[in-house]
Amino acid sequence: MRWIHAAGRGLLVLVVILTGYVTSGARAQDGSGGGRGPLTLATAGDLTHYLGPLLQGWNRTHPGEKVTLVELPDSADETHAQMATDLRDGDRSRFDVLNIDVNWTSEFAAAGWIRPLPRDRFPLGAFLDPVTDTATYEGRLYAVPYVTNAGLLLYRKDVLAKQGVPPPRTWAELEHDARTIAPKYGLGGYAGQFLPYEGLTVNAAEAVYSAGGTILGDEGARVTVDSAATEGIGFLARGVREGWIPKAALTYKEEESKQAFQDGKLLFLRNWPYAYVLASAKGSPVAGRIGAVPLPGPDGPGTSVLGGSNLAVNAHARHPDSAARLIAYLTSAPVQRQVLTRGALPPVRAALYEDPGLIRRFPYLPTLRESVINAKPRPKSPRYDQVSLVVQAVVHDAMSGHETPAAAARRLARELSAIPGR
Repeated sequence: MRWIHAAGRGLLVLVVILTGYVTSGARAQDGSGGGRGPLTLATAGDLTHYLGPLLQGWNRTHPGEKVTLVELPDSADETHAQMATDLRDGDRSRFDVLNIDVNWTSEFAAAGWIRPLPRDRFPLGAFLDPVTDTATYEGRLYAVPYVTNAGLLLYRKDVLAKQGVPPPRTWAELEHDARTIAPKYGLGGYAGQFLPYEGLTVNAAEAVYSAGGTILGDEGARVTVDSAATEGIGFLARGVREGWIPKAALTYKEEESKQAFQDGKLLFLRNWPYAYVLASAKGSPVAGRIGAVPLPGPDGPGTSVLGGSNLAVNAHARHPDSAARLIAYLTSAPVQRQVLTRGALPPVRAALYEDPGLIRRFPYLPTLRESVINAKPRPKSPRYDQVSLVVQAVVHDAMSGHETPAAAARRLARELSAIPGR
């Protein structure tokens, strides 16, 4: 699963399997007590391989709670399916602590799969402002932010410099440059993550939000699709129809789109910050020739979807005290720094975005901070999995030319309204 982080690099999911005796009582219900034991941490798609070295620090100082790392599938959809299947087993579940996509918090909380957490046990005040909202449901804290994310527009700064133009701030500028400049250099114009999976939900939501619209309101109670959805879907569909979005992009997830940009095949790419890091690394064909700016919108900077992941505790966790202690460790300042420096993943601690040394090493940090502060979460819903499937299917059909953007927006509203208990 990629980090989307909405993600993102693809979305990292951690699952802690806490073995040992089952606890009971009030402390077990709020995650603040109940015994300690060894842990198994599962992650999907740890593509930078940072977790193993990071967890060595925990294992050295917590010999009775050693963590064994296990990886789940890369795909967010596959990981969600595996986690949901396991959590439905109740007290037979193997999973005790879950690092879930930020948009699964409401769904998992509403289903009773994860337990509320005590706010005073975690450093919420040190986090970037928007991220804590992704960890709440109906006013209660059900998870702790671990990694945040926001989409950026990566671009070939060498190509734009030769043309004497700045990076685009609006959709019109992006379209013009992708249509007229890219072909001169044998490049595709613009790509995102347009395969029908969670990444397309993110890209579609960003287009709708940037156009001034929303998709759901009141944590799923209202469908709010309006003319802005037509405008946002129209922007994406127009790109494919006019050719400045390559048709191959309809098959891209995060990694495929990153690789196309890194191989020098694209002028512009919407992706998470990890793509900037890898495309800038030694040996990359475009190293030293790329830049990053906020996503464009119709009249100026657009709106990114807030990606990342949150750490939650299974309602049937066998060692909730160990679970809470591990969460506190993973969100501590030293570990959050390693999340960035080892994993190329955006931390939730606000102070790291103002560290001069980190900015020198990761020059996109000020842009990323701006994007995170202005980002919006994906539609909150206890049936988010179904909401996302509808968005993916409708938008992909529009981008494939099977229906007009206006018809797609009407269908989107109709099918979302038909989801029971959304």
